[in-house]
Amino acid sequence: MNKPQSLKAEPPKKVRIIGGVWRSRLLTVLDLPGLRPTTDRIRETLFNWLGQDLTGLHCIDLFAGTGALGFEAASRGADAVVLLEKDKKAHASLLSNFSLLQSSPVPGKVEILHRDSLEYLKQQADHSSNLIFIDPPFQDSGLFDRSVVEAARICDDSRGGGIYVEFPSNRPREEIEALLPDWHCGKYLEAGQVKACLFRAGKG
Repeated sequence: MNKPQSLKAEPPKKVRIIGGVWRSRLLTVLDLPGLRPTTDRIRETLFNWLGQDLTGLHCIDLFAGTGALGFEAASRGADAVVLLEKDKKAHASLLSNFSLLQSSPVPGKVEILHRDSLEYLKQQADHSSNLIFIDPPFQDSGLFDRSVVEAARICDDSRGGGIYVEFPSNRPREEIEALLPDWHCGKYLEAGQVKACLFRAGKG
């Protein structure tokens, strides 16, 4: 009799950058608690929403983890990308991944900071970024909520971008929309245990 397979899938050891200068380059994924890289499928959909060329945008990748979202934005020409990671090992891995990518330089500025994402957000000026990625550990809904509220103050998507969020599939989308009363979820997807929205300014 065959043993039943575990329902918990093993995390990938590598994720690939999908488009831009670093297309097909691989990022190492550490096996750390709460680290859940955005899948290739979701990232491909997200950057189809955003467009393939992010020239002119200033981006923040909160809770960066592997850096898959931030590095993807940099690869596609974003003017500036800040990747924030509080975990010491994950931050070191980000630096290592970035060092390997540097053999093909991108046009924009990339900063990788060993910082608390929420505290960083609180220090930013109103309307100072164009695209903010929010994908914290799913078990900390309070951290997610506070980050979304701060992002709404900081984000100016008039040149493109928006606020991208990932949250667990058992959380109603309406709860997230209530945190952003002056924004609307212009794009939405569900994939497995994940829901994702790209919020744009204004209602409609």
